[in-house]
Amino acid sequence: MSKSMLMTGRKNRAVFVLLNITIVSLFFSIGCHKEQQKVDLYVDAVMFSELDKYEMAIEKLNELVKSDKRFPEAYSLLGRMYEKKHDYEKSAASYKKAIELNPWSFEDCFNLGRVYQSTKKFAQAADAYSRACELKPDHLEVHINAAKCFYELGDYDKALSYGRRAEQIGPNESEVHEVLAVIYELQKDYGRAIESYKQALSIDADNSKIIASLAGLYLTTERYDSAKDLFISLIQINPKDVVAYRHLAYCYLRLNDADKAIENYGRAIEIDYNDWEAHKGLGVSYILKARGTEDELLKRKAVEHWRLSLNIEPNQPSRETLLELIKKHTR
Repeated sequence: MSKSMLMTGRKNRAVFVLLNITIVSLFFSIGCHKEQQKVDLYVDAVMFSELDKYEMAIEKLNELVKSDKRFPEAYSLLGRMYEKKHDYEKSAASYKKAIELNPWSFEDCFNLGRVYQSTKKFAQAADAYSRACELKPDHLEVHINAAKCFYELGDYDKALSYGRRAEQIGPNESEVHEVLAVIYELQKDYGRAIESYKQALSIDADNSKIIASLAGLYLTTERYDSAKDLFISLIQINPKDVVAYRHLAYCYLRLNDADKAIENYGRAIEIDYNDWEAHKGLGVSYILKARGTEDELLKRKAVEHWRLSLNIEPNQPSRETLLELIKKHTR
């Protein structure tokens, strides 16, 4: 082979190698550019989300997932943005897609559960929370939420299981004992329910929601003295609590203290004149006080408040009973 032919062959091979390197570099450059575009879109979306510009964030994210349908972080953020806009259907769909791409994402399972729970889709919420509990067995909030969803579904055994696990994780959290109390109450295990409410109050003594729940349970179990004390506590926390005044009056009524019942029903009406239940109770209190005296003034006051109660709420459950009482005590 001549020297000139050898040199020509070497040049051709060099040109071929150089061409291949150029082509690979070009494809690599294009790929990097596309990847950088995705990163830029995601970064922009994060920035807009931090600025509470949810529509602009959603626009960037939709553009991103259109070009890359396997970007779990984009779907996760998209779920949060739709949730912020109260578009729960799209939010749930986005979280589900994120979980499909990354089944080990606790955050997406938790968020999906929260969206379903907020829209009262408790079965789907329970499923999502159950998966989240598997991913983080020591996470307090997700166990509490799972317990709540299961008791909404009427599955008290599972609710109790998650509630007790929550108690192990956070024994000093009042909400844990409150949730357990609700479950026990739904199971009609009133003794344990009362003890759990008491435990919750020992941690959070001024929590009016827990106080009201325990007071209501005392009413259910006809422990009127105990209920009375708690309703007094509620009024001390909020002197404008109409419901507390009305329930306190009912306790006095059941304890045969008509004067105290009249006083507290009267206070409820002062705060809210349209409280038809307070007017009805006040009428009953006047009749109770009139017993044995045949005091016509008290009877007239009773009839007056029963009529007011019916005027405010004509379709109340006790309508027929009140009409009969009005007829009986009207002369």
